[in-house]
Amino acid sequence: MGSDIDGMLQALLSATGLEFEFMQRAALGCVLLALGAAPVGVFLMLRRMSLMGDAMSHAILPGAAVGYLLAGLSLPAMTLGGVIGGVLVAVAAAAVARHTVMREDAALAAFYLVSLALGVTLVSMRGSAVDVLHVLFGSVLALDASVLALLVAVAGLTWLGLVLLWRPLVMECVDPAFLRGVSRWGGMAHHGFLALVVVNLVAAFHALGTLMAVGMMVLPAASARFWARRLQPLLALAVAQAMSLSLAGLWLSYRWDWPTSPTIVLVLGGWYALSMLLGPFGWWRQQHVPQRHLKG
Repeated sequence: MGSDIDGMLQALLSATGLEFEFMQRAALGCVLLALGAAPVGVFLMLRRMSLMGDAMSHAILPGAAVGYLLAGLSLPAMTLGGVIGGVLVAVAAAAVARHTVMREDAALAAFYLVSLALGVTLVSMRGSAVDVLHVLFGSVLALDASVLALLVAVAGLTWLGLVLLWRPLVMECVDPAFLRGVSRWGGMAHHGFLALVVVNLVAAFHALGTLMAVGMMVLPAASARFWARRLQPLLALAVAQAMSLSLAGLWLSYRWDWPTSPTIVLVLGGWYALSMLLGPFGWWRQQHVPQRHLKG
């Protein structure tokens, strides 16, 4: 009996690729990314800031590129550079929106386009085409212990930050003007949340690359919105979907020899499309199931 179980387990590991150490590290990296990025994505969605997450994912590129120019593919240098770059772009966009006629979303769009072009140019100045692809699309299958330690730290920091800022964050999603009027926590919550967005994007950047990092943040949250309305179930569903679907994308990329980061994002996008059509709050149910009305 024991030999049969061992044989089945070995067959399962062989079919999924988890018999290899690099696949085990990649799977653990996907789980850690889901733990950190998916909850942040839920609050980005509820605050109508999803496109800002996309802009910020590109804003970290010049800082990471400067770290690459100074120290090569060094995890500390590229991480520190990415965090500094993301924070500088966020501050600059807010300053432009505050002191000019341009809105913050337009300022972010301008900064992210310039950041993307500048970052690719800086990497190309010293690196090869392989290095550019590494920066843009990540290297999920080449995660080492230092990157996994970074992902653990970012996931823990994210949940600690969300616990500490929970009440002002929830209130800001509902009525930010009211929060600013009754509490001094509004500004702290806003800037603290932006810091969590930046560090999660930098962590995801090392695994999925700058072009794909925001997919792990936004798509699970958007999909969960078609299955739940209350905040706690929304957070749980977003994390569970991010974990399971990223692992499914990892397996598909291994099975069919597809590029890993794009495959993971495509699987997340496919589930988003199915959720939009078939979820309890999706298109089909809204169109074909009569809505219940309260009786007077």
